[in-house]
Amino acid sequence: MILFLKRMVKRMIENIVQPQEYSIENIFLEHEYIIPIYQRNYAWSKEEIEQLLDDIKLDDINDITGKYYLGSLIVNKIERNRFEVIDGQQRLTTLFLLLSYLKYNSIKSGSLRFEAREKSNKTLKDIYDTKAGYKELKNEEEYSTDIIEGYSIIENYFQGKNTDFIFKFKEKISSVYIIRTQVPKDIDLNHYFEIMNTRGEQLELHEIVKAKIIGAIETDGEITDDDRIDKVIAGEIWDACAQMDKYVQMSFSTDKRKELFSDDWDSFKCKSFDDIRIAFDNSEKYSNNKTELSKKYQLKKILDKTQNNLKPSTEDKKEENERFESIISFPNFILQVNEAMNISETESDAGLDDKKFIELLKDRWSSKEKALDFIYSLLKYRYLFDRYIIKREYFGNHKSEGKWSLKKCEMYIDDKGNKPIYKTTLDTDEEDENKLDNKQLTLLESCLRITYTSPKTMHWIARVMSEIDNIRTGKEIIKLLENYCCKKVVKSDYKNSKGFAVERIVFTYLDYILCRDNLKNYEDFEFQFRKSIEHFFPQHPINEEYKIKDENKDSFGNLALITVSANSKFSNMLPIHKVEQYKEVVKQSPKLIQMKNLILDNNRKWDDECIEQHNDEMLKLLEDEIKKHNDF
Repeated sequence: MILFLKRMVKRMIENIVQPQEYSIENIFLEHEYIIPIYQRNYAWSKEEIEQLLDDIKLDDINDITGKYYLGSLIVNKIERNRFEVIDGQQRLTTLFLLLSYLKYNSIKSGSLRFEAREKSNKTLKDIYDTKAGYKELKNEEEYSTDIIEGYSIIENYFQGKNTDFIFKFKEKISSVYIIRTQVPKDIDLNHYFEIMNTRGEQLELHEIVKAKIIGAIETDGEITDDDRIDKVIAGEIWDACAQMDKYVQMSFSTDKRKELFSDDWDSFKCKSFDDIRIAFDNSEKYSNNKTELSKKYQLKKILDKTQNNLKPSTEDKKEENERFESIISFPNFILQVNEAMNISETESDAGLDDKKFIELLKDRWSSKEKALDFIYSLLKYRYLFDRYIIKREYFGNHKSEGKWSLKKCEMYIDDKGNKPIYKTTLDTDEEDENKLDNKQLTLLESCLRITYTSPKTMHWIARVMSEIDNIRTGKEIIKLLENYCCKKVVKSDYKNSKGFAVERIVFTYLDYILCRDNLKNYEDFEFQFRKSIEHFFPQHPINEEYKIKDENKDSFGNLALITVSANSKFSNMLPIHKVEQYKEVVKQSPKLIQMKNLILDNNRKWDDECIEQHNDEMLKLLEDEIKKHNDF
């Protein structure tokens, strides 16, 4: 065992490359850097660029070393003197633009390249080769506007400065250093990116997965023109799906919405990645009237022109972008898609565990076909997620606190053109019954949302997405989730559980049943996050004159689920005082409202008889519900 550990440590040491420092004037000298496709495109603003220039100009030279350290760069060695940039690409690109402007000989045309982004590469090349600036390049469609803008900011920074200023600035450059760290070979990226903490924005695991999946799009080890097209389409779909707080339709240009989601933006038309490719090809934005060009060439040319980061459409108002909030993050959504593609009856929290993110998804880039299928599924399930899974909506009277919302995105036309409108998912103009279904489904999903708060336990989302192709009516979705809840309640051993051992789903699903069966009485009820089990008759009452049987204190009939802050307010007060002094707290739970009504009907007393009666009634409700769903 000791010998094994020694060998393992030796291998680790051999794989570690010590961080090296380079003056920024020599960071590109005899080195080439590739920015992989999963990295964000160049996006530094004027403030960030000028801050870097000021850092150089005003460098605080260390008296001992004579150096000023600007930051760090993390790379992965591809081959001799060629490195893939893992973190620090915004700073590195800015340095390339700076050294190009100052005409340093330490860089060359290919010192910095973007993977599969010909538009960005052409911009860097022409800036280096011709030293052309904003005025010369701004009107050329084949250039990256973000890179040109960055170069223009550097131009303006030095504009009007005398030669002495530039000479001193160049002197400072020779004493400004950057630390380049090379990741060890065969490193566990899943672990590495958890602990990596560098200055600037950190690379996330889902960006690594994006790179792996898009990197798998190749034919027999070669990247064909068709593969390049598919890579860019896949990247745009990924970026669109990543914007979780807006409906996915709104992350595409208007012409693409029409091709992908029909004329009214209300249905996902594609059945495979091939259909997505055709939709991109057919989109009005990508049409080309020159008949001599093949469709393939038209698409390739336009894709080369649209490799900038996905940006919101100018027609989107700021308030629309801030109106909705997803109940899960994009990384968790990726895992939900992965689970939905292979749904099974047995749930494992490991399937949604972000600590196993790369391991769970590695099969998705094992072949080109699997990679394209995952990209297709990502868009398909994102559309279904937006339509059938609740969000938090901040609008109208609920702009500050928000409310649970189940809506779909459609298109309507006003005098200014096409606009999004958000309608309740299950509503129609003719059937009021559908409105009740929408309210009930919203209630049921919010019940699950506040019950299973950890992302790795939210399996119900994948279940809905995977089944939705077969069940399009509201009642069928409701039945699916009610079955799911009943199964969870049974598994919790609800009849025998006492006190803090009663699982949260027993309380929340019971509250849902009470609301569902009396919607008119609970018109304004909304589930909120509650995790504190309240003993209505306190375990240690302030007034010891009032007593109940010990076994009834932990009875389900004496328990309710409320917020932590509400539990602190209730403390050891007697039940009637809780009811009279904290009426708003009582409204948190329909079960607690039932308990309030019972105590008021019992001459303001909460005794053993009340507890036992309420316990029997509530357990009977659950038992009848489970029998009704005996097909789960």
